[in-house]
Amino acid sequence: MASIARYLRAARPSAFAAVRSSASRTVAARPFSVTASNEIRKYTKEHEWIDLAADKKTGVIGISEYAAKALGDLVYVELPEEGRTVNKGDAIGAVESVKSAADINAPVSCKITQINLVLEEKPGNLNQVPEDDSHGGGWIAKVQVDEQGLQDFETLMDSEQYNEFTANEDH
Repeated sequence: MASIARYLRAARPSAFAAVRSSASRTVAARPFSVTASNEIRKYTKEHEWIDLAADKKTGVIGISEYAAKALGDLVYVELPEEGRTVNKGDAIGAVESVKSAADINAPVSCKITQINLVLEEKPGNLNQVPEDDSHGGGWIAKVQVDEQGLQDFETLMDSEQYNEFTANEDH
């Protein structure tokens, strides 16, 4: 199975016109049910994100809004195994859409402590609220981060860098 990034590179550039314009747009207000933007959220080039808690020991992983829109309507989510320890870049799950399937990779080295079971019944939550880490959101897993995970985190892109990356990715 291909990573999300590999799938997105294969898609036609015209498919990203709407995604690119919405990805670079700044949202002035957020719905009540959505967690406010966190200054310590970072992204991978494979379109996963991680929100690291202030204690820098726990975090939440998901796929980006850009990836969710590009994949199309998601019909199945393979969730990671709780208790599993993974390295940065390891496949922790997968998504299937009406267009394709793609792996979800760990953005940092971590231990999976909880999975979002809501996605088994409602995989469409990833399309509706992919970057929401609240109870009804589209997050994939909650994780425990060690020293290596913190080092991995420092190599990831912040939201501004990620928006620039996605804006240039289709050129």
